[in-house]
Amino acid sequence: MSDLKWGCSVETADRICSFNRHYAEHSGYWTSTRYLNEIDKESPQEYYDSVTGKLLFTAPIGRTFEEYKKESMAHGWPSFRDSEVNWDNVRVLPDGEAVSVDGTHLGHNLPDGKGNRYCINLVCVAGNKKE
Repeated sequence: MSDLKWGCSVETADRICSFNRHYAEHSGYWTSTRYLNEIDKESPQEYYDSVTGKLLFTAPIGRTFEEYKKESMAHGWPSFRDSEVNWDNVRVLPDGEAVSVDGTHLGHNLPDGKGNRYCINLVCVAGNKKE
């Protein structure tokens, strides 16, 4: 998509989301965008694939926005939990890589003491809803 949300870089999205299996946007990249200023902090937000526009995540669910933000800040990337994943459109490969069903690289599952934690590149979920 050429019109990503939150001022995310299309060039970075192309480099990270497509034809990539190992690299990520820089830790904290998401805080350098308009993301934290533009999202509704009072209700769950939907996150769409930057390539296909399919719904991938809805967050926060089962926690507050402040809890979501604190966890994401601690790890450097937006961090989602199992209840926030749209499993119709997301897969986790045996090596922990999170991808869309269409092959978009999203990030990685880095489990912690609370369970699965999906550290996801903002540029990969900054898409607009597919009409």
